[in-house]
Amino acid sequence: MPEIALFGGSFDPPHVGHLLAAAYVLAIEPIDELWLVPVYQHPFAKPLVGGYEHRVALCEHLAAQLPRTRVSRAEQESGEARTVDLLEWLNRKHPATRWALVLGTDLDAEKPQWKRFDRVQQLARIITVQRGGYGDGGVAIPEVSSTQVRALLASGGDVLRLVPRAVLQAIRDAGTYR
Repeated sequence: MPEIALFGGSFDPPHVGHLLAAAYVLAIEPIDELWLVPVYQHPFAKPLVGGYEHRVALCEHLAAQLPRTRVSRAEQESGEARTVDLLEWLNRKHPATRWALVLGTDLDAEKPQWKRFDRVQQLARIITVQRGGYGDGGVAIPEVSSTQVRALLASGGDVLRLVPRAVLQAIRDAGTYR
C-alpha cells in the first residue's frame, strides 16, 4: 500500500524552509510521494495575501525542484479546511493509500486548537520537522517565514537566500507581494 505524505501550508509564498523541509522528508521518510497542499481557506481565519491560484502556481515551481512531489488541490476539491475532515475525505477517495502528515514544530502550540487531533493521528502518521526557532533537537530548517518574505518583498528587501529562484521569478512575473 503506497504512503503519501501531505505537506500543507499557506505557502504565501513558499520559501527555502518549505523546500528544505520537503527535501528532508523525501530523503529520510519511507514515503512514495509528497503532496504540497496549499490551504484553500485557512481554518483559523488567518488572512492570506496571495490568491489561491497564485499560491498553487508558486507551489508548482517548488514541486518541480523535488522528486516524487506534486501539488494537490485536495483542500479545494474536498471543501474541507480542517485537517481531520480532509484526511477523512482523502481516505474515502483513496482507500488503498496510507497517509502521513508533515508538521513543523512551529505548529506544536496550535495542536490543541485543531479539530479532533487525536483522530488526525489515527488517520495519518505524523512526521515532525524541526523548524528553526521552535523546539529543540533534530535537523533544523532555517528560521524563515512567509510573513518575513512578504515584508521583505513589499519593502524591496533581499529575499534571494529565502525563496527558491524559480518561485521568486514567478512572484516577480506576477507582480505579487509588493
